Amino acid sequence: MSDSAVSAAAPANDPTFENVWDEIVWRGLVHVSTDQEALRALLSGDPITYYCGFDPTAPSLHLGNLVQLLLMRRLQLAGHRPLGLVGGSTGLIGDPRPSAERTLNTKDTVAEWVGYLRAQVERFLSFDGANAARMVNNLDWTAPLSAIDFLREIGKHYRVGTMLKKDAVAARLGSEAGISYTEFSYQILQGLDYLELFRQYDCVLQTGGSDQWGNLTSGTDLIHRVEGVSVHAIGTPLITNSDGTKFGKSEGNAIWLDAAMCSPYRMYQFWLNTDDADVIERLKIFTFLTRAQIEEYAALVAAEPFRRAAQRRLALEVTTFVHGAEATGAVIAASEALFGQGDMAALDAGTLRQALEELPNATMDAGTSVAQALVDTGLCASLGDARRAIAQGGVSLDGVKVADEHAVVTGALPGGVSVLRRGKKTLAGVIVA
Repeated sequence: MSDSAVSAAAPANDPTFENVWDEIVWRGLVHVSTDQEALRALLSGDPITYYCGFDPTAPSLHLGNLVQLLLMRRLQLAGHRPLGLVGGSTGLIGDPRPSAERTLNTKDTVAEWVGYLRAQVERFLSFDGANAARMVNNLDWTAPLSAIDFLREIGKHYRVGTMLKKDAVAARLGSEAGISYTEFSYQILQGLDYLELFRQYDCVLQTGGSDQWGNLTSGTDLIHRVEGVSVHAIGTPLITNSDGTKFGKSEGNAIWLDAAMCSPYRMYQFWLNTDDADVIERLKIFTFLTRAQIEEYAALVAAEPFRRAAQRRLALEVTTFVHGAEATGAVIAASEALFGQGDMAALDAGTLRQALEELPNATMDAGTSVAQALVDTGLCASLGDARRAIAQGGVSLDGVKVADEHAVVTGALPGGVSVLRRGKKTLAGVIVA
């Protein structure tokens, strides 16, 4: 069956689990947390308010953030109320990295990125119904706070010895770079966020990456000291590949959720290239497929790994969740057409251009010989090699075999491009100037 004939699953929790806590544990979304029995009871009971924060350290969220967005959506589907926090104040400071001090962005840049991230978070949550999501910005309660009030009302509850033990702080203290008081104070600001949201919205759960655990517990500890109440935190695992490499990196570039920074085609291909050893765990974390469906794909990976059925479903599900069904359908059509299973002339021009940007490609004038184009795109080492490949019937242009060594590229496909193929699977793009 063609991938384009399969529809992505609608966001929904699996009814075979007794409650949402059991499901997120099965999916591997809980790496560390506060009291698990208390959390299970909390998430199985009446609706609660929970939050996750996103700092504007870039103009887009990335795949690491997508783990949090999916967890937020699952909790909302279970009836709980999400708060999406965009860090207008914490983004001005920067969460300390283990290696070196962050470069501070300007206030105007941070404010601009706050708008971008807010719009992205809003795409993944529902703002309707009794448990409608709400967006908040921590600059709203941090900006009016004077330095004296901050130190008296919040800073007095923190102990330097405890702050020094946080992983990122400890790592930086042991490095040549050291750590500035600015970044050292970040955990206090995040603790203040949780306290403020507890007071304003009765928020009793914060989620974040497990590398944020020190900042997550900064808030739970502060609320316990100030309000005498126990609240909760969940730290999700940091996703790595089975070979130990960092997840979400492709040739040194993050996989961003903004289509302008990472095209839907590139995102689809990223998931399509998932290793067999990783694909089932990715299906658990990044899709709304049920446990039964995922077990079926696990059996297919074991029995017929060459079909890559699990990878194709993973790519379909995540790309649809991030970019929508229409963009994903266009991407799948382009992928199939490029490899001989569809009509390239019928493709959407924008999606075809995205696809060619992921292939070896070159820009050239109309009328350039196919032989020269093969050299310019790197499919052949020399003109002699290119002519031999054409003579042997191993070259096609826009899906049609090239028989004449004097043939030229025309950019006849949508958007003024052409596709060269050498052999069965080696492709390159030609962008006609």
